[in-house]
Amino acid sequence: MFNEKQLQVLNYELDASRIKTREKGNISLSYIEGHDVIETANKIIGYGNWSYNISKLEQVSQEKNHNQNVVICYKATVRIIAKDISHTKEVAREDVGFGTGVAKTLADAHEGAAKEAVTDALKRAMRTFGNQFGNSLYDKRKNHHAQPNNHQLPQQPNQNYQANNQNQQHLPHDYSSLYNLGLTIVEQGANLVVIGDDIFAKKDSIKACGFRWDATSKFWYKPIEEQAA
Repeated sequence: MFNEKQLQVLNYELDASRIKTREKGNISLSYIEGHDVIETANKIIGYGNWSYNISKLEQVSQEKNHNQNVVICYKATVRIIAKDISHTKEVAREDVGFGTGVAKTLADAHEGAAKEAVTDALKRAMRTFGNQFGNSLYDKRKNHHAQPNNHQLPQQPNQNYQANNQNQQHLPHDYSSLYNLGLTIVEQGANLVVIGDDIFAKKDSIKACGFRWDATSKFWYKPIEEQAA
């Protein structure tokens, strides 16, 4: 379902700069943050090409600690669906996560526990897609604090997610105005597609380069045949 370049990027070693650590008892745990997972999914899978839903969210326990704070634990089940650019193929992943909320008020403890449980389940489900989502962190044989690797998620035009590297002639340098805005031009199927952050705020510049908005798939595109003309 993923194209060749996507599979290559998914299998890159996880950059050490993205890895965070926290102490739990006498154990140091390595992890990546929830916002990092979502941002990575948007870059690799594509905006509008993946989604998730909460299949189950339930309270597991409730008590008070020695400081008289409310301590609540939640369990969440999250299901992820990833699709190809044409939305004709999809793959689903599901996993369970737990979260603990500690607060003076019952409401705040519920909120913290529920959010943490959903984020934990989302990260655990996403890790099945490979190293870029933290799967390698579960391999205790690896040193997760090594020097950062040289495989960065693409940000510049010569590093975009193309299905075939030999087709780079379809990506001319006259898209510099979009590159300067932090956007990337991606070749997917028969189209060139624009991806990046704050993409809707930059729609005027995107339209000026001849891209059209697909309301169904929710992405900006231009047929490659138009580019070649």
